[in-house]
Amino acid sequence: MLEVYTSSYGGQATVEDSVRVVIAEDSVLLREGLTRLLTDRGHEVVAGVGDGQALVKTVGELAAEGSAPDVVVADVRMPPTHTDEGVRAAVQLRRDHPDVGVLVLSQYVEEQYATELIAGSSRGVGYLLKDRVAEVREFVDAVVRVAEGGTALDPEVVAQLLGRSRKQDVLAGLTPREREVLGLMAEGRTNSAIAAQLVVSDGAVEKHVSNIFMKLGLAQSEGDHRRVLAVLTYLNS
Repeated sequence: MLEVYTSSYGGQATVEDSVRVVIAEDSVLLREGLTRLLTDRGHEVVAGVGDGQALVKTVGELAAEGSAPDVVVADVRMPPTHTDEGVRAAVQLRRDHPDVGVLVLSQYVEEQYATELIAGSSRGVGYLLKDRVAEVREFVDAVVRVAEGGTALDPEVVAQLLGRSRKQDVLAGLTPREREVLGLMAEGRTNSAIAAQLVVSDGAVEKHVSNIFMKLGLAQSEGDHRRVLAVLTYLNS
């Protein structure tokens, strides 16, 4: 159902499927900024915390009350050591609360953290660079997509992970165009969105996607799980 709201930036906009969000970011300024971006677009920020332990505790308490958030947005690096507290909390949440989407933000592409986060289930997970927050529409779309069980990977993250796969000759059988389509798939884009990006027909994209699945040996399965497996299956090989 579409909700119409008035943004504080002026004018009306529409938002589909308002989601409930918990934000974990030790910078109060950035945390408030993220809250503003989401609430201005009709979403509900139910809690904001400053470290990984508080994140895990807060989501656990909300879940116990029957009001778990749809998605968590968390910084990779948080107190006390500012190394991997955020991503460790995110991994724990994916294990303890698999129905809660997890979107992590990082200043740089940290391949180890990205791989750790997306290992196993590919449902409801995202990894974006903080610079992407400035692209407001893309950021909010990513939050909603992850909340609804989709995937949102930053193009630079995809490029690094694909680069690692190429070194292992996992994707050696793909054509350059198929590699390009695969990268866009991993960002969470639909076939129609890929077609628009590459200025080709939907049918052409469907053919590329089918070829990718076949060449990577991914058998048909329910839903869109193969779309993510096409990029991620071999990351830990």
